[in-house]
Amino acid sequence: MAATDTTDFTAEDIARGDALFRGPCDFVRGVVAIDGLPADGRPEIAFAGRSNVGKSSLINALTGRRTLARVSVTPGRTRELNFFTLGVTGPDDPGGAYLVDMPGYGYAKVSRSAVKGWTRLIEDYLKGRRELKRVFLLIDARHGLKANDRDTMKLMDESAVSYQGVLTKSDKPKQSELEAIIAKTEAELAKHPAAYPRLLVTSAREGLGIPELRATIAGLTPNGVEP
Repeated sequence: MAATDTTDFTAEDIARGDALFRGPCDFVRGVVAIDGLPADGRPEIAFAGRSNVGKSSLINALTGRRTLARVSVTPGRTRELNFFTLGVTGPDDPGGAYLVDMPGYGYAKVSRSAVKGWTRLIEDYLKGRRELKRVFLLIDARHGLKANDRDTMKLMDESAVSYQGVLTKSDKPKQSELEAIIAKTEAELAKHPAAYPRLLVTSAREGLGIPELRATIAGLTPNGVEP
């Protein structure tokens, strides 16, 4: 397993990803129960991670929009599966995909009943969702994998859901610390059968890894060719 290497991506890959994210990207719905999921068959690319891992900031950086996903310093702000269309030009356009912003886990300031409800929603979504092409598991570069990340990884392994590690906030640690976290994270992900064999390293603030993540997502959409 290797961390992001720009040589893994061709100029065409990067251009395809940039073109996809220059197109429309709009909020569609917030889903609080599994029966509210879209039924139009578009591929879905989801983002999961601990509360405050930088999920909303990363989605905003990917789409080039400052407020598409809500950014908050309060853990547990995202309380539903938020669906955004990507590359859909109109109501009759059968193409494109959905980006799915999942509730963060590891909440600090919410009730146990709320945690239980959100956990059930996440588990139900990850089990047997045919349209779900990949989950990007966001991991804070300052801390690496935590126990609740491992719980989610186990669930995805058991459900045969393809997932890929994405380090966020890579501008925060010192270079030596970042390299150690990358190596440790790669080694652990390599032991999981459903984990995709490339760790992406990103910084929403600096723009690091954003073109490569866009290219990866483009490869999961109709007519995309994954690098």
